Amino acid sequence: MTFSSQLSSLNHKVTAVPLLGDKPEHWQQACFAMGCFWGAERRFWELEGVKCTAVGYTGGTKDHPTYEEVCTGTTGHAEAVLLWFDPKEVSYLDLLAVFWQEHDPTQGMRQGNDVGSQYRSAIYVMNDSQKEAAMASKQVYEQALKGVGRDSITTEITPAARFYYAEPVHQQYLVTHPYGYCGLQSTGVALDQTRVMGALKG
Repeated sequence: MTFSSQLSSLNHKVTAVPLLGDKPEHWQQACFAMGCFWGAERRFWELEGVKCTAVGYTGGTKDHPTYEEVCTGTTGHAEAVLLWFDPKEVSYLDLLAVFWQEHDPTQGMRQGNDVGSQYRSAIYVMNDSQKEAAMASKQVYEQALKGVGRDSITTEITPAARFYYAEPVHQQYLVTHPYGYCGLQSTGVALDQTRVMGALKG
């Protein structure tokens, strides 16, 4: 089952950008998994320079999974956010800062009360540049977390795989359900972007 026909006529509820179809050539893509995708998506659409977001499933083995199938934890997929951003307005490092700071990347196959592989923490990189930035940021952030007594990071950093869009009802869910469930909890630790940039130049 696919949802492309249902999504083809939908625009992003915040930015009004069509969810499917061509985007401006200078926009770039990024993909993150950080627990329940409802709250994760909101974290990114709130960031200036992020032009469009969509939720879906990636990193698993089942073709065209449904929400119910992913929730069983048997598909291997993570709930993820695919986004398009304008690098003239926001950097990939800024996106990584939101990713690290807005969830707990030390919890393995869970995020708070949400338990299962579908809620794991992951960065799905689109190219070598994103991989290098993600790896450097992970190292810097892990040091910061350990400095306040937190555990090691369990986030996986892996090449982006096929992204399956979730059902229309899940897209920008917290716009239409502003008091809906969001299980994300910040660690309260900031990512030192200056240190990350230094490591990349290093």
